Amino acid sequence: MQPTSTANPTENITLLFTGQIVPGRCVQAGVDTKDGADYIYDALREKISRADLAIATLNGSLTQACPHMGCVAWTFILNGSPNQAEAIAKAGFDGISVATNHINNCSLTNLGYRPMLDTLENLKHAGVQPIGAGSNLEEALQPQVFTIKGVHFAIISLGEIEKNTFAGKDHPGIAVLNEENLTYAMGLARKKGDVVIFMPHWGPEYSPYPNPNQQKYAHQAVKQGADLVVGNHTHVIQGYETIDGVPVFYGLGNFVFDQYWELSLRSSMLLQVTFKGKQYQTYETDIVLSARDGTLSYPSQTEKETILTTLKKVNQQIEKNNLRLTKQP
Repeated sequence: MQPTSTANPTENITLLFTGQIVPGRCVQAGVDTKDGADYIYDALREKISRADLAIATLNGSLTQACPHMGCVAWTFILNGSPNQAEAIAKAGFDGISVATNHINNCSLTNLGYRPMLDTLENLKHAGVQPIGAGSNLEEALQPQVFTIKGVHFAIISLGEIEKNTFAGKDHPGIAVLNEENLTYAMGLARKKGDVVIFMPHWGPEYSPYPNPNQQKYAHQAVKQGADLVVGNHTHVIQGYETIDGVPVFYGLGNFVFDQYWELSLRSSMLLQVTFKGKQYQTYETDIVLSARDGTLSYPSQTEKETILTTLKKVNQQIEKNNLRLTKQP
């Protein structure tokens, strides 16, 4: 049964999506030095706050139970402090995908699921609704519904990476991305939402090209009723395409992270999508950069042109590959 909607079909609604926030290592070292994380979002605070609904992706834990690792490149333990959840909320974010592979990170091995559970609680306490994780798989697969100007936006998030973060029938974790779970989650979202958004955590690291697995799940989600697909994980901006009229963004890059040694790793796409009532209208993109301590800024014109030129080539290749497939007998 579809939800009762009081949407005004002529009123525009703007949604904003970002790449992944990775709160550990040098980002957390910067937060420790500055005694807070608000500085990260200062340059984008106004833009984020102007959106009717702003959604980020968190790839790391936010807990005070784990020691900080410091500004080092050799660790894959990516935990940050709870005050980063507060900064995310103050920046203007309403929800955040947490079906990610580092969501239970901690250097201590005897805490079980506490880092992830702390993260969910700290986000909720700050006023940011987590999407894609819970006390068991059933809970993790539930859509998070945001009602904006009478329109119900149902967002699901599933991740295919890091088995030790996957939820089970009787234990916490993230929603596992497979065909069965995606079908189930999409069904739940269609019942609760006027608009359905799929946010997967997927794909090969450092590749701007989506792999066949990503495209398979994107087509499945669209076929089952997704109105928008926004992915993350790959640490670089991936290409995007339209599938049966539905925009699919495979990866928005590193929004906040300390990978500073290449422009492609410092950059991410800021995605703004406009709906008129329940109907998708258009999207706009912008490029932002992250410094080693997470500070966000806009690129120079030269940097922006370099990033967009690469992205254009990637999108052209995706289109060529799709044309080649459709021509096969």
